Amino acid sequence: MDKLFGTDGVRGTANQYPMTADMALRIGAAVGHYFRRDGSAAHRVVIGKDTRLSGYMFENALTAGLTSTGMNVLLLGPVPTPAVGLLTRSMRADLGVMISASHNPAEDNGIKFFGPDGFKLSDEVEQDIEALIAEGIDPAQAGNIGRAKRIDDGRFRYIERLKTSFPRQMRLEGLKVVIDCANGAAYRVGPEALWELGATVIPVGVAPNGTNINQGCGSTQPQTAAEAVVAHGADVGICLDGDADRVILIDEKGKVGDGDQFMALMAERWAADGLLAKDALVATVMSNLGLEHFLAGKGLRLERTAVGDRYVVERMRSGGFNLGGEQSGHIVMTDYATTGDGLMAGLQFLAAMISSGTPASSLLHRFEPVPQVLKNVRFAAGQTPLDALSVKSAIEDAERILAGRGRLLIRKSGTEPLVRVMAEHEDAALLEQTVDSVVEAVADAVALP
Repeated sequence: MDKLFGTDGVRGTANQYPMTADMALRIGAAVGHYFRRDGSAAHRVVIGKDTRLSGYMFENALTAGLTSTGMNVLLLGPVPTPAVGLLTRSMRADLGVMISASHNPAEDNGIKFFGPDGFKLSDEVEQDIEALIAEGIDPAQAGNIGRAKRIDDGRFRYIERLKTSFPRQMRLEGLKVVIDCANGAAYRVGPEALWELGATVIPVGVAPNGTNINQGCGSTQPQTAAEAVVAHGADVGICLDGDADRVILIDEKGKVGDGDQFMALMAERWAADGLLAKDALVATVMSNLGLEHFLAGKGLRLERTAVGDRYVVERMRSGGFNLGGEQSGHIVMTDYATTGDGLMAGLQFLAAMISSGTPASSLLHRFEPVPQVLKNVRFAAGQTPLDALSVKSAIEDAERILAGRGRLLIRKSGTEPLVRVMAEHEDAALLEQTVDSVVEAVADAVALP
């Protein structure tokens, strides 16, 4: 059996391996067996999902697999990924499951897991589960089959938790906020939370139909929200992805700020207030060099990890840090949550606007980024373009050109069949030329018979 787990659970095109109903049932049985090894009857799992059409299929298949091993299943319906992390812990569950492919298109789906502490599973646990899937699981005796139950108030519990992260003395009256929910998991909780705190809410991407998640909206395509901000004279725009664990912010002029800019702001503010643990921020190798330079100028450190918010969280926990994230908008604040939370990050930004009395444009652009280019090359199943000698040679040439004033990062995506080529350099023209040379070599290797 091929490796199932990527950087964020299991992901792929619905009804194609590994994202089939049969595999979801087997995965459910394996994780149910893994988390119910003591044989007692008091085990439960919470399952949330986003708004993809295939979510119904995977929800039912996972429930069947889990209950077949004696796990009791609590079904949350459409809720953000951070809500699953929260409710896994607060409902004393042994396991949390989120059915989502995050920012991917609607035809994709995925399954990611949270342990009883509300944090994502480690690589070691995922490897154990993969072994169980390969071996097969003996089902429970007929009298020990688990039950399934709908939980109707999951989103309200999550909204209450969101509001506790916002300063109690603050309200959002007088602020006009565009919230783009990507036709995804936060299409109800996003506008509701902002309205309850007093904002004038302009909702975008809140009409999911099963096939329009992330389509022309959300954190990966913030232009729609940016246009809404300008058209409505809004103070700020908050763009979420399909499962609402990442955020991209837009200032009142319609200019987009990424996760690096937000992390720079929060690190600066928390450090000034004595709240930034270890005077450091944890981010991935994808974060811009400009962020690193900005932090150094404030006497702060940048700790880098592999790509994936799971690895950011693991480093934060092992090192005692409390702020981290990704350029793509995963923002992790372990004082409040166990995983990236786009809505919670958005509320923190609104709190900064109110407390400073300054517009979004004054807060969202903390440093001048070093020119950065990221390009992707898609490959087919079974192909290994990074092993080609021509690609290795192109990478060596690029590293030699960029050495000293920039950097090059080549990696396979952990969630899609893509080779990602990212580079930074002060000379934008040289940067573009260098990246294109590597992209061309990878594309030629992919095209070979």
